[in-house]
Amino acid sequence: MSNEVLIPEGNCCCPAHIRNGYLSEESFAKIQTTDLTYMNRSDILDLLTRVRQYALNSDAKRIDFDGKTLRDEDYINLTGLHCSEFDSLCEHIQDSVRNTPARTMRMSLGIFLMKLKSGLPNKVLSTVFNITKSSIRRAISSVTKALYTHFVPEYLGLQHISRKDVNKDHTRPLAQSLLGNNTGNQPILVLDGTYIYIQKSNNFSFQRRSYSMHKGRPLVKLMVVVTTDGYFLTICGRYFADAKNNDASILKHMLKSNIEDIKAWVEKDDVFVVDRGFRDSIEALEELGIQAEMPHFMKKGEKQMTTEDANDSRLVTKIRWVVESANARIKQWRYLDNVLPTNQIPHIGEYVCIVCAISNKFSPPLSTGNSLEDEQLACKMVYLSKQINELKQYVEINKLEWRTAKWTNADEIALEEFPVLDEDQLKFITCGTYQLKLSSSYMQEHLDGDCEIRVHKDEDRLLRVRLRSRHVSSRSYPMWIRYTESNIVAGYCKCPAGSRVVGACSHLATIMLFRGFARHQNLSSYGVRNWGANVCDAAAVVEPIDASDSDNDDEDDATTDVTENVQ
Repeated sequence: MSNEVLIPEGNCCCPAHIRNGYLSEESFAKIQTTDLTYMNRSDILDLLTRVRQYALNSDAKRIDFDGKTLRDEDYINLTGLHCSEFDSLCEHIQDSVRNTPARTMRMSLGIFLMKLKSGLPNKVLSTVFNITKSSIRRAISSVTKALYTHFVPEYLGLQHISRKDVNKDHTRPLAQSLLGNNTGNQPILVLDGTYIYIQKSNNFSFQRRSYSMHKGRPLVKLMVVVTTDGYFLTICGRYFADAKNNDASILKHMLKSNIEDIKAWVEKDDVFVVDRGFRDSIEALEELGIQAEMPHFMKKGEKQMTTEDANDSRLVTKIRWVVESANARIKQWRYLDNVLPTNQIPHIGEYVCIVCAISNKFSPPLSTGNSLEDEQLACKMVYLSKQINELKQYVEINKLEWRTAKWTNADEIALEEFPVLDEDQLKFITCGTYQLKLSSSYMQEHLDGDCEIRVHKDEDRLLRVRLRSRHVSSRSYPMWIRYTESNIVAGYCKCPAGSRVVGACSHLATIMLFRGFARHQNLSSYGVRNWGANVCDAAAVVEPIDASDSDNDDEDDATTDVTENVQ
């Protein structure tokens, strides 16, 4: 067709003539063609009918979830699921979503998933699928109801999984070693609030209660409960966003209202890992015999946690990070990351539950680790949590923060003895990867020359470095690192969590990464690009030169020239 060759009767083709799905060049050259083609009225009518039908089908189904035109990569890009996963999801709703003249059940599911994955408005989806906006709305509504009724209860909720299965399949040995009693009969759950932004309502009462002073915009809150490997256990809510609905109040409401029969599911000595926003609910948890694990607060009047509190907090954050990544999985569905219209508020909880159930069904665990690695890391962290920071004591006793005369600027020769570290050693020192991920941004301060490394005059393997805070430009934190030829001995930073011995803060990790690893590699692969050159600064205003002074100078010069010419 593309070569405008019409093959007459009398030619035949067999598999031997086909190569890679196309007619071979040798076979193509042997086609017997004539200048005259005999077609009667029936042949012409049949040809035109088939061409018309092909054109209509191509226009009606630009994205076709019913046929085989979409590749597996297309399914992933459009719906976030593989083709086989899409087929599996269809099996849960095939008896609940009916086919219509405008769309099939598979097409309705594809529309719904594309809506959540891309966040496209209904009028754009109407153009893409060549059906009306009302048909798009009905497809989304019917699929939402079917998935929430038949799919979600099988993969989300306290009643869809037993305590035994949570302990066996969704609890990391590291969490049991750090926060549990090592019996294996103790579920460890991680809780945190998430939110979905909404438009400002014209109902003033609802507008006030949905406005979050923390975020500075209207939103609806939900409570996310996950296991230590990132498996969504349940989603509770929708809640208002005012001061009466903070994380602690929501948790107490869940317990007092016995949502999903939570009091029957949890038992004494279960562990809830929470952040500092749940501090007002600790008493309610203790009344039920639930062990609450929360990072410590700095004591009033102090600028830094004690070593003991910082160590204990690190044990908690080592487990709690998984709920933040779980919330990020929810926001990967762009529709839930957008600002939703107020008429979608009744369905927010259904949408979030559906994407969480899909994550449980098809996504891999967020946190993995074998028993041996977890046991080794847990033993190390528990041991370090009971130690004191000897370098901190040394710095305070000798007042090394204030005695500037004891330090001299370090050159490359003085830093040659800094140990060469590999990535595994850095992860072992920091007890994780989060601090190393932040180090690239902190390292840019050093690469730009805004970081000074100094060496102690009497102890040439003791460094003092000062790094600027990433939050406040006028604040910087001094730190000290002691090392040998092969390893880092100790580190101490003046940041709020810098005195801990379990791992290292991001400031210490930055210097270790730069001096011990990055400087021996290609430095161009480290650091973060500064886009400031593409942004204007209103404070950078060049003061204009006084025009009168400039004019007078010109006049004086001109007068002098005239006088010289006269003379």
